[in-house]
This record gives sequence, C-alpha cells and structure tokens, in this order.
Amino acid sequence: MFTGIIETLGKVVKIEKDQGNLHLTIRSDISNELKIDQSVAHNGVCLTVVSLADGQHTVTAIHETLLKTNLSELQEGNTINLERCMLMNGRLDGHIVQGHVDQTAKCVGLQEQNGSWLFTFQYDTDKGNVTVEKGSVCVNGISLTVVNSQDDRFSVAIIPYTYEHTNLHEVKVGSTVNLEFDIIGKYVARLMQR
Repeated sequence: MFTGIIETLGKVVKIEKDQGNLHLTIRSDISNELKIDQSVAHNGVCLTVVSLADGQHTVTAIHETLLKTNLSELQEGNTINLERCMLMNGRLDGHIVQGHVDQTAKCVGLQEQNGSWLFTFQYDTDKGNVTVEKGSVCVNGISLTVVNSQDDRFSVAIIPYTYEHTNLHEVKVGSTVNLEFDIIGKYVARLMQR
C-alpha cells in the first residue's frame, strides 16, 4: 500500500525490451536503500525491484501493465515519480493508494493561476471509473484532490511544492498520465451496479 506522497524523483537511464516485458533501470536518491523483491511505485505503478547497481535499480513491467499505464511511453532521460510502500506505523498523509493503475488519461488543459497550476485530465468512461468533487484521485502516483468533477474529466489544483517535486512540471497538454481512482469510491460504484 502507498499514500500518494511522492518520495523522490528518479531518472530513467535504461529501457530494455524482453519479449512482451519492459525492464526499466532507474537512477534515484533511494535506489541504494532498496532491496531485491521490494515494491516501489513508479508513476503510481507498483513494480518489484529485480536488480540493483550503484545508485540504480531495475524493475520489470509486464505486458498487462504496459497496456494500462504510461510506462510504455517512457524514454531514457524521462523523470519518474517514486514512492516506497507505506510503513504500517506511518501516517497516511495522502490517501489509500494500491499502486494498481486503473487506466490512463490525457492532459487536456493546463492553466497557470498566479502561483499554482490547474491541470485537467480526460479519461475513457467505458471502464466505469468515476471521480467526485473534493474526492481523491492518484495521478502518476500523486495523491490529489479532485476539483470540477465531470463525466469524463476532472481537474486538480497543484501547489508550487508539488509542481516542483513531482514530474507534473513535465506534463503538458497531450501528455498521458496514469490514474488510480479512489478504492472506496470503486467499491461503492461496484455495489451500486448490483
């Protein structure tokens, strides 16, 4: 389980295709502290550390993961949001995040608002996911509060700290981001369908 509070940024230093899988090697401040078989969220995707080198770690994304996330669009040199799993005695500063991306969305709007930023993301509603006003959503692994919730889109207001310390500063109109919708909302929506 994760909180959606980004711990650090990593740099993609190597991408290697292996049949339907993608091996991603990341350089980061926390790579030396990781262990083989440890779960780490990469842009909100829970991936297992499979190898370690000096200041770098490698994870593998399988075909199913690549279909549902933006990881297949990564290129060497890209920045990626990283968060280690939550400690059981830690504070839940964001919201309950599983690291299981539901789908991707496109950035369809970006406005600078006198020191903050308003991002608008559009997503495919065929998958049954929803947002609610002032509810939580995870964008590229970042726990954010929904504003302007609509049927197929929502906005999030970003403070300068979040903008500078996550890869949101690289997101432009047309960029693809990972979405994980609120787990409680997903269960409620599923129960309402029955």
